[in-house]
Amino acid sequence: MRTLLRLLLAVALLLPAVPCRAGQPLHIAFPEFWPFFSQGPDGAVTGFFHDIVTEALERRLGVPLVWECYPWVRCQERVREGKSDAMITAPTAERATYALTHPTPFYRKELVVFTAPGHPRLAEILALRSVQDIRRGGFSVVTYIGNGWSRENLSAVGIPVQESSCFECVWPMLAARRADLVVEWPPAAWPGIRHAELEDRVLQTGVVLDSMPFHLHIGKHSAHAALLGPFEETVAAMRVDGTLDRILAGY
Repeated sequence: MRTLLRLLLAVALLLPAVPCRAGQPLHIAFPEFWPFFSQGPDGAVTGFFHDIVTEALERRLGVPLVWECYPWVRCQERVREGKSDAMITAPTAERATYALTHPTPFYRKELVVFTAPGHPRLAEILALRSVQDIRRGGFSVVTYIGNGWSRENLSAVGIPVQESSCFECVWPMLAARRADLVVEWPPAAWPGIRHAELEDRVLQTGVVLDSMPFHLHIGKHSAHAALLGPFEETVAAMRVDGTLDRILAGY
């Protein structure tokens, strides 16, 4: 699967890009998902993905940005349908059919196994080392609708996956033993766990299954597709000059 994704990304980057018209805003669809993105009551957007992309595109490349907050499934639909220009997510074979991206992720997040502290097979869960171990053990997973990593890495190999209507809903489902596991990034998981007051009913294990790469994706119909190369070069410069570390340290 990873070889296929690399091939799809390489092919996508060879496709002719539509020239960007000077001064035309880039519309980025994003979900409410702290600390990647968050929109306050006044409409102001914060979060470290917002800050990284704003620094690279708006401040350094001079591209005006418009941030559009929608549920995650709708974000993807909007880019697919050409209603929004871009989104920030992990590359998948499906997304490569309607959006272009760049080869090198600008951020990677570790995906960690969560379970219920009193799970009867807790010792087996703590011994998990791979997705295939989950499949062989017959464990089930709960995630949220629109999680492409889960669809391509868990459902695709036959692991039973239940999808909740929203990201915050996975934790009550896990605590109620609707599934054995959640696979998620801890900094995004814990605000939802605390908000649901489930700290004593959800256990973060030390099992790291994967790291998810995050890329800027621009729809194939967008006039901004030619920005992907300059964006990657700019992020590389931000990594060297310490800007990325400073932004991440602020969160």
